[in-house]
Amino acid sequence: MVQVPPPQWDEEQLGLHAAEAIQKFREARMHEPLEQYLEQFDNFRSALEELIEATVDLTLLRDQAAEQLARADMLTSVRYIAGPPISADDLKELAGAGVSLAPTRLRLDPEMAKLIIDTIFLGLDRVRFPWIGEEREPTEAERERAIVATAAMIATQKVQTARRNEAKDEQEEAVAEALTRNGFTQVPTRVIQNVSHFPGVGEFCRESDFGGRKADLIVRIWDGRVLPIECKVSNSSTNSVKRLNNDAAAKAEVWLKAFGTATVIPAAVLSGVFKLRNLESAQARGLTLFWAHRLDAMTHFIDSTRTS
Repeated sequence: MVQVPPPQWDEEQLGLHAAEAIQKFREARMHEPLEQYLEQFDNFRSALEELIEATVDLTLLRDQAAEQLARADMLTSVRYIAGPPISADDLKELAGAGVSLAPTRLRLDPEMAKLIIDTIFLGLDRVRFPWIGEEREPTEAERERAIVATAAMIATQKVQTARRNEAKDEQEEAVAEALTRNGFTQVPTRVIQNVSHFPGVGEFCRESDFGGRKADLIVRIWDGRVLPIECKVSNSSTNSVKRLNNDAAAKAEVWLKAFGTATVIPAAVLSGVFKLRNLESAQARGLTLFWAHRLDAMTHFIDSTRTS
């Protein structure tokens, strides 16, 4: 039996699809409610006001480290004192081996909490918090600017993260619904180490380990091959490198090496903003590309693998 090859898009086709995805992203972005941002801003403005008052303009933050960092909103606020802000994962690495951000650990280990504050203060944003380095009291205007600027930074990041997660969830649901409409059955999540663990023909599973790397969906198409799918949402061309090339395309190479080109067709379903050269690079590395706004291309390919 001759296997139907997955689609390969030329430069013009990739450019057209990418332009359509960007337009869809713009339409969705401009219709998002402002309320989500304002809610996050108000929450973290209150947290920062409380933090600055309780620690006497942050001068006693180290002494109160265990108490303050044990609260999730305060830990986030403190991470954003640095310029640029330090992510939770980066903070654990920078602070050293064995450091934990778990509230129970921080309450029980004041020295570890102090180490975290010391690490953050090494990257202190001296533009927003000039009084700390100058060892003086802030003016009311400086205090207010620092609170507003920091709350805005946190709120922006929170909204962007929520938007990306919601978009990815919606994308996964859309793919699963398209598969179901075309005769596929969803089966339980699993760990797939070899061909005996594959879903059956006409079945798919979600959020499963596939050869040591997680795939959002794993589909056993009609000719017996497996289509592991990554759903990727990018809100900027810069972000597309991380989402597409450093993650999805890297997984494709692992899966092709583990299972072979005759058995697996690594794929990604994309929405948002992607650079043309990143799309071309990912495709050249063995990743089949589909678009969330054109899932008919994915279902058409899958349908073409039916045996007569």
